Amino acid sequence: MARKKIIAGNWKMNMTPSEAVALIETLKPLVKNDDVDVVFCVPAIDIIPAIEAAKGTNINIGAENLYFEEKGAFTGEISPNMLVDAGVKYVIIGHSERREYFAETNETVNKKVLKAFEHDLTPIICCGESLTQREQGITIDWIRQQIKIAFLNVTADQAKKAVIAYEPIWAIGTGKVATTEQAQEVCKAIRDCIAEIYDEATAAEIRIQYGGSVSAASAPELFAQADIDGGLVGGASLKPDFGKIVNYNK
Repeated sequence: MARKKIIAGNWKMNMTPSEAVALIETLKPLVKNDDVDVVFCVPAIDIIPAIEAAKGTNINIGAENLYFEEKGAFTGEISPNMLVDAGVKYVIIGHSERREYFAETNETVNKKVLKAFEHDLTPIICCGESLTQREQGITIDWIRQQIKIAFLNVTADQAKKAVIAYEPIWAIGTGKVATTEQAQEVCKAIRDCIAEIYDEATAAEIRIQYGGSVSAASAPELFAQADIDGGLVGGASLKPDFGKIVNYNK
């Protein structure tokens, strides 16, 4: 059974609530594609107005982060039940910017993944290597470590519903894109790693995205690869061109 492509926009720290609504109104007609799951992962303050604006469309709204506790004295954090109550379906976990700027580790990523599944949120679990790691030839080892820890104590049934986003850090926001061969090689290694942790059936179901300066020009070739099931798109998701990425197959 073919895996349905999933194309998600990561808005990062962009768009006020009113700007978010305006952008969704602009993108609504451009991102219609029943062959693809479309997700906008938006800043926390934009979630409720974005969900309202996206009602009746094929657009799912996701969050960019969550905390691994239900409630408590965690100033500034957002709990999974808050996201569920707002109507969120997806949540990005472990983005390289969260790891770099906010000290997230493989272990905290794992805690967040487990908490997301506990609340029936679909985690978009990020992994990726730095330029130094790629140049030193340790990309696959590094990614495998990230994946193995992220999926610790995750059941096979849960894993099948997860989304993994491979984003080479050196390609995020730089305009540099991994070659199609580089992207496919790592995404296949991720699928092989999932097969080792679980089994071939689980690995065959899990969806793996590529992210890192994805554009309307690069999307068709990337998404045609055997182990690439869509994209996690940064800057281009804030522009009308995102519609061309979503409709890469038309």
